[in-house]
Amino acid sequence: MTGRSFCTAFILSLVLAATTTAPVAQASSRSDQAAIAVLQQRMAAAENRYRDAQAMEDEDAGSKAAQQALADMQAVVGDCAKQRGCVVADMLEAYERLLKANAENLAGDESSGDPIDEGELAGTDVPDEASANVLLSEEGRRFVRTVQFNPAVQAGIKRWLTDLRPSLMDSYENYRYMQHLMSPAFRQRGLPEALLFGIMAKESNGKVHVGSRAGAVGPLQFMPATGRRFGLGDDGTGFDTRYDPRASADAAAEFLSERLAQLNSSIELALAGYNGGEGRALRVFQATGGRSFWDSDVYSQFPAETKDYVPMVIAAAWLYLHPKDYGIRWPRVSVRPATVQLVQPASLYELTICLGNYGSRDGYLRALRNLNPRWAPATTLPVGTTLNATARIAWLYRLHCRSGSRVEMARELVASDVNAAIVRVGDPVNASSPPATPSPSQEPTPAPSRAAPKPRQHRVRRGESLQEIARKYRCTLPTLARSNGLRSPRYAIHPGQTLVLKGCKG
Repeated sequence: MTGRSFCTAFILSLVLAATTTAPVAQASSRSDQAAIAVLQQRMAAAENRYRDAQAMEDEDAGSKAAQQALADMQAVVGDCAKQRGCVVADMLEAYERLLKANAENLAGDESSGDPIDEGELAGTDVPDEASANVLLSEEGRRFVRTVQFNPAVQAGIKRWLTDLRPSLMDSYENYRYMQHLMSPAFRQRGLPEALLFGIMAKESNGKVHVGSRAGAVGPLQFMPATGRRFGLGDDGTGFDTRYDPRASADAAAEFLSERLAQLNSSIELALAGYNGGEGRALRVFQATGGRSFWDSDVYSQFPAETKDYVPMVIAAAWLYLHPKDYGIRWPRVSVRPATVQLVQPASLYELTICLGNYGSRDGYLRALRNLNPRWAPATTLPVGTTLNATARIAWLYRLHCRSGSRVEMARELVASDVNAAIVRVGDPVNASSPPATPSPSQEPTPAPSRAAPKPRQHRVRRGESLQEIARKYRCTLPTLARSNGLRSPRYAIHPGQTLVLKGCKG
């Protein structure tokens, strides 16, 4: 029985107990009152065990512990129904608190456990939006036949399933986090979502910040000029929207729709235009009378990169549609969209450290970067910043990243500077190093006396964080905080404040 179905059964049993067997008489003796007090203690202890179980990182152990705690609560209600003077409705107050916690859990409340349903975890089956029924046109059916029988595509499938299998898995996982942002543009234009996945897998593996030597950037790798033609570029704040998953997918869908209209709905030639230039694809199409991309006179006019690109994209799209046929088990990814509002300054690096990797082999840096492409990972974001995330990331943030030891550890690790480990001439001797023993024939040279320099100061500028200042002056965050009487985890500073740089080296 799942945790949710167990809870449902428990609700029914408690309601039944409350409505059929609840005594209403008041306790008439000290022994009755003592027995009721014991029941109340048992109920409170079970409630605490339930909450502790919800926070356990071992998912299986946490589920078992939570079910046992609920069973204990049910037992308490049953005993209350038999105890003179015990009012079942009063005992149900504890369970009502858990019901409220579970409701808030679905909305992302911190007090409850991981808000992920098994049905939400994609991984073994292809998403409905990508199923073959979206390929409704004759061209779509021809697309399927081409993938099935073209040796070049078969060779591409072989590569994705061997040397490039890790890249294929990464591409799928990265895409799933961004799917709700990217797929609508293709569906609205009648383009198969599998084609979007194939392009993204070949172009960037779903890494939003990838750039090529030629200057193409983003998940779908737009060049500056092509991007501008389809509405991508500087949005006026300094952010290049070629990095934005939603905007780039919309531009790619528009680009492919134009190419398909020009090139007699040839997916291969449209992809050749995407990679090798739309002008070249149109010239070849017109010069050869609209023959197939695989016709030798057509194929030979494209560069080697494009000859590789077209079958590799189609191969990735085919695997996306038919994973079971090839023994593919996609990574299980929890992707329900949510947001995180920072309650204290943090960078994406700090968040990645304090979130941990519960539910994800590689942690959440890539997901955070893909969903928030505007921010560099080392940039300290101010309190109140809203980040795109998932329900699981939001839950982990509330659990580990609002305060506590993980937050302080993440700050200290991100603020660490390798230069602080280097001992230079004139620096104080490292206290952990044993003093050098002078040779018997050589008198030790007394160190020159010099006055200790006065501690320097720094005047805080708008937008600065204590972490950035510590990094700038080569001192640890805790050292700088102690020197200025600042308390964790907020380390609150304000513009114009003067900080003493005691213990800093640079």
